[in-house]
Amino acid sequence: MQQLLQQAQKMQQDLAAAQEELARTEVEGQAGGGLVKATVTGSGELRALVIDPRAVDPTDTETLADLVVAAVQAANENAQALQQRKLGPLAQGLGGGSGIPGLPF
Repeated sequence: MQQLLQQAQKMQQDLAAAQEELARTEVEGQAGGGLVKATVTGSGELRALVIDPRAVDPTDTETLADLVVAAVQAANENAQALQQRKLGPLAQGLGGGSGIPGLPF
């Protein structure tokens, strides 16, 4: 029983370390062939947004808004894939679900 508790505690520590690493790791998503780039952390926090001046048309802000949304969504998808790679094996070791709000596994 003691060994099982130690294993569970180590897995929890590993999971916490992986979560901290995710919070520091940045991933990028882009739209419009790179005209708009969004950078988010592995935990999904938006850190940067770069808009190429060629994407800015004062008479068509709707397209620019769509590109921004698409870039942020792409970055978040990349962050979720990173979460799955980093936390998936650890979460499965804890019984299948991660127990972490916002994580789909």
